[in-house]
Amino acid sequence: MVTIIGAGPIGLATGIELKRRGIEHRIVDRGSLVHSIYNYPVNMTFFSTSDRLEIGNVPFISHGSKPTRAEALEYYRRAAEHHELNIHLYEEVTGLEGEDGDFTVITDKESYPSEKVVLATGFYGVPNMMSIPGEELPKVTHYYKEPHPYAWQKVLVIGAGNSAVDVALETWRAGADVTMAVREEAIEETVKYWVRPDIENRLKAGEIKGYFNTEVTEIREKEVDLLTPDGPLTIENDFVLAMTGYVPHFDLMSSMGIELSQDEKKEPVYNRETLETNRRGLYVAGVVCGGMDTRSLFIENTRVHASQIADDIKNKLAAKVV
Repeated sequence: MVTIIGAGPIGLATGIELKRRGIEHRIVDRGSLVHSIYNYPVNMTFFSTSDRLEIGNVPFISHGSKPTRAEALEYYRRAAEHHELNIHLYEEVTGLEGEDGDFTVITDKESYPSEKVVLATGFYGVPNMMSIPGEELPKVTHYYKEPHPYAWQKVLVIGAGNSAVDVALETWRAGADVTMAVREEAIEETVKYWVRPDIENRLKAGEIKGYFNTEVTEIREKEVDLLTPDGPLTIENDFVLAMTGYVPHFDLMSSMGIELSQDEKKEPVYNRETLETNRRGLYVAGVVCGGMDTRSLFIENTRVHASQIADDIKNKLAAKVV
């Protein structure tokens, strides 16, 4: 039995590949199926085409040239049902005991004996905190769903990537008074090419206010303090949407004995061919492999991890029997 921690696309793909090789699996996730995608904005459109998001040879047909969040949620439900995957949702993993061939995966509901373990938790579950006063206020969120709640409100959007740009445009079109605070000197080059001209035009026209090379220093109930190139500035504010990115579950990895690189990337230590970590029998899969480098790995280029891991596990289990 192999326990996969994380029911995202790569966790599901790994379950499929193990099942194809006749290896029993279970998938455990602390949230819903593909919970990271569920947390995407309601109206989000993927950058990738649907064929690059497919798993398990289940066709992904979208209505447009690029699939939406809703289409992706439906697709991954269908893929999981088609392959009859063994999935346990809303069950958080709290620990890992034992050794290769005799692990025990401990959750808040059960303990599971496992010969091998795969960690496929992605990076979307832990917001990249700013560590500034007021960040804990109810008006501050690191997740965004839809624009309606922000109609006619004074909204500060922090960030300059795809998420921040989408949030700024959507809330502005819903009637919000939108300000962007950006640490860099411009909107990021990686912003979707069909969206970039829109945000640049809104900023140029002053319809969305933008402060660049700017830090947010404090958040209060009705105000936010900024440090701009021209000096400190206080603006009126009702909501702060901090699109500052996310980080992997470093605490979980460390508690499981996975070593992390000593540089700023904090990549888990693992074999590039087999995805096995420094702890024998424990594997990493998907974007979690990149550590803090969350922009180099995606569903599209980590789907191959599923077959790499499944092949290695099959070979090692076969050698054990011999």
